[in-house]
Amino acid sequence: MRFLADMGFPASVVRWLRQQGHEAVHLREEGLHRLPDTDIFAKARAEKRILLAFDLDFGEIAALSRAKEPSVIIFRLRNTRSPAVIARLEAVLGPVAGELARGAVVVVEESRYRVRLLPIGAQG
Repeated sequence: MRFLADMGFPASVVRWLRQQGHEAVHLREEGLHRLPDTDIFAKARAEKRILLAFDLDFGEIAALSRAKEPSVIIFRLRNTRSPAVIARLEAVLGPVAGELARGAVVVVEESRYRVRLLPIGAQG
């Protein structure tokens, strides 16, 4: 899978993703730390990357875009330290891989996750 991590996302999680064989990049690595959210979303779409963030705004941007991509994984965790984020990401990636490939917003919480297929509002 291909990932783009938002600025607030731990760089160590990006490194872990690479160790797992994924292609992952952090905005900081590209010097794009001041990029507006809409431009970050557009970058993820153009590069066909799954956006990783703590920012709920990306779910709203995905919904308003009415597009099927990019997929977004939003973490809503009390513990945002890297080991906790990695544990939740590792638990969720396999079960939602198909949805992420089709286009989805996945909200990851401490003990559950929710999936909304894109475009939001198109499902019955």
